[in-house]
Amino acid sequence: MAPKTKFTKEQIIDAAFDIARTEGVDSITIRKVAEKLGSSIAPIYVNFKEVGELVEEVYKKTFEISRQILMEQNSGHPFRDIGVASIRFAREYPVLFRDLVMKKNDQAKHNEEETQGFIKMMRMDPDLNGLSDDELLEIFLKMKIFQVGMSVMVANELLPGDFTEEQMIQLMSSAAEDVISTAKRRAERQ
Repeated sequence: MAPKTKFTKEQIIDAAFDIARTEGVDSITIRKVAEKLGSSIAPIYVNFKEVGELVEEVYKKTFEISRQILMEQNSGHPFRDIGVASIRFAREYPVLFRDLVMKKNDQAKHNEEETQGFIKMMRMDPDLNGLSDDELLEIFLKMKIFQVGMSVMVANELLPGDFTEEQMIQLMSSAAEDVISTAKRRAERQ
């Protein structure tokens, strides 16, 4: 009898992630992961008690990739970089993006700590200099609504076929300029 092939926890997570990337998170099953690895289900159960535990790791990996895409943006304008990263994630991982944004799930719920991290990044943006945290939060929420909407359109291929990423970024930048200039005018009147 041949010895059982051993798989690391990371190899199992990568296989599950690949399933989620192409078929959606709901498609992850222990059996599918085993098939992807060319294995029985036993090695998966050695590392994970249940499929929910493995799905949680896939979400963690997804958020790590999302953060990495954000870190690759480095325009000197962190607020712009957040939007560009969202568009790129939606374009590169449309199935995962739809799972995170268009389906009800605990992983995508509002996270105050993450929001505060974005506000901190926004404080470094020269275009947002002088605005209060409350004003930054309002700008962040308005732009998040716009940027998520655009990213949904990207993930679902709802934009014209010849609409380039650069055009999307320009449209988002234009909307951001409008939101920011309105916030600054409002702050000056107070």
